[in-house]
Amino acid sequence: MDTKAAGDGIASLLEKAALLSRPATYGPGVTEVETVETHMSLLFLAGPTVYKLKKPVVYPFLDFSTLAARERSCRDELRLNRRLAPDVYLGLSRITREAGGTLALDGDGEVVDWLVRMRRLPAGRTLDRLITAGTVTAAQVDAVAAVLARFYAGAERGRLDAHGYVEQLRSEHAISRAVIGAFEDGLARTLLDDVQRFLDQDQALLRARVANGRIVDGHGDLRPEHVWLNTPPLVIDCLEFNQRLRQVDPFDEITYLGLECARLGAPWIGQRLLQRLSAALDDAIDPRLVRFYARYRACVRARLALAHLDEPSPREPQRWQPLARAYLRLGAEFALPAAS
Repeated sequence: MDTKAAGDGIASLLEKAALLSRPATYGPGVTEVETVETHMSLLFLAGPTVYKLKKPVVYPFLDFSTLAARERSCRDELRLNRRLAPDVYLGLSRITREAGGTLALDGDGEVVDWLVRMRRLPAGRTLDRLITAGTVTAAQVDAVAAVLARFYAGAERGRLDAHGYVEQLRSEHAISRAVIGAFEDGLARTLLDDVQRFLDQDQALLRARVANGRIVDGHGDLRPEHVWLNTPPLVIDCLEFNQRLRQVDPFDEITYLGLECARLGAPWIGQRLLQRLSAALDDAIDPRLVRFYARYRACVRARLALAHLDEPSPREPQRWQPLARAYLRLGAEFALPAAS
């Protein structure tokens, strides 16, 4: 377990994880608990239920160092994810310190941490898994497009003005330039410069999206592993901890999802999603803007891959540079033609 956490201290995090790793914590019917670790959370798969514990970590884009911050994030996660997966996000649970000093799940003592409680979804039904298996159908992609179109049509409109939207993209791209520039040249420099040139010279297209009310409070991290091909499809794990990064153009998110599908070997999915969404939202977006979003997102994903190498003890260090190059190639090769 990654114990590089702020605020509560290593012993406290380990103590909570030990509690949630024991089948007896959950009562009859749970005989085994599977643990999954991410940068920001620990997930405990206990029978039909998943319990998510946020680590007390601090990053430039979030601060989970206090109990109050983690509670707030848990409540936001529950509320925001119910937009696209209402029957998956069941509620909140508490870790409590009982009178004898031991920890308990949903006990009567002092609350020492909060958990998001979710319904466990069937393994192997995510979009990334089905792409890898070669079993994704056009009908399934159309069903995903329909769910997303309804979501975007009813989503809260974005809170950024045109200047704020452009500056948010510019700020994120500046970070990408700094990180990627330290590792890559050639292809990376060309792609980075192309995105910057668009931000400098063609930002009127971005400003028009804001003026036309097209920016929404979206998902924020729309990747194939977050899309469950149930009936109807479900989309989980939105970016709950940073509202600014959820202020997106739906076509930015769809292009991002398509980019990830292309990396897995299914470029047709992104094209189909774009076509279906454009028709459903009655939004004939300029192809130049779609191409910008693809290249911008490719730079962001390459940057996030390379950022792992700046960690004190990066996991799988051999993985990140090849992955970053794969994203940069995808961005450079994005084939949607510019509008005439």
